[in-house]
Amino acid sequence: MTTTTSTTTTSTTPTTVPDLYPTRGTSEVLIPRQDPVVWGAPDAPGPIDTAGLQSFERDGFLAIDELISEDEVAVYRQELERLIADPAIRADERSIVEPKSNEIRSVFEVHRISEVFANLVRDERVVGRARQILGSDVYVHQSRINVKPGFGASGFYWHSDFETWHAEDGLPNMRTVSVSIALTENHDTNGGLMIMPGSHKTFLGCAGATPKDNYKKSLQMQDAGTPSDEALTKLASEYGIRLFTGKAGSATWFDCNAMHGSGDNITPFPRSNVFIVFNSVENAAVEPFAAPVRRPEFIGARDFTPVS
Repeated sequence: MTTTTSTTTTSTTPTTVPDLYPTRGTSEVLIPRQDPVVWGAPDAPGPIDTAGLQSFERDGFLAIDELISEDEVAVYRQELERLIADPAIRADERSIVEPKSNEIRSVFEVHRISEVFANLVRDERVVGRARQILGSDVYVHQSRINVKPGFGASGFYWHSDFETWHAEDGLPNMRTVSVSIALTENHDTNGGLMIMPGSHKTFLGCAGATPKDNYKKSLQMQDAGTPSDEALTKLASEYGIRLFTGKAGSATWFDCNAMHGSGDNITPFPRSNVFIVFNSVENAAVEPFAAPVRRPEFIGARDFTPVS
């Protein structure tokens, strides 16, 4: 395990890339998406068939019943348990703890901490789908394991990942895709992922400036970059809400601009997953568009080496 810590890097060079998605201003804005959803050719070879790509284009997500097998799930769950039980991991700044229970909530940059999860990132079932959707080689913008134990683990409020990655990490375009792979069963009661289908085609620019080192608070409880109740009501009324359930080993791919969130888990049944964000090498991060400093590299990578 690497124990070297990262620090927030001061932004000294102005961003010269056009800002297609203004956010964190004086008022909230809703504007049409300016980028493709599927960047790859419809007939490009890969694990996703034509119907799957069309579904992703329309809805902004693609659910897969079994991305990895039961035996593989057991390996990844064992590795997850090893990591969260390791005192050195807990002391590392890449670990985020629940504010109330003081239990580990997430461990970031897990593909660098663990060779087991590094192998998952390189698995063609995983990275091949990312290349197919994004139409290029890809690198890992972010990876983490999420641990949502029973009896009160808090959820993640509604948000667009791209809004944060654009504002605070400097991703210029919507050419980024995430995959959430379930390591425990996702019931309809234990805080599962919710997405508004089709919301990825509308960008919601949030109101309010970004505080310095906002990530220290937002990874526990989101504040800056939070949509208003009025905007969420408008989007939900137009697009609806889909709740994802499935057995361990199932996966959900979703577009970077899809409005999504998850509720608290007050059941006895834990919900854990591994979350990987792939960004196109042709969409490398520049300086933040709406933040005074970059976030640490364990949250928003600055190593654009393609996954191979």
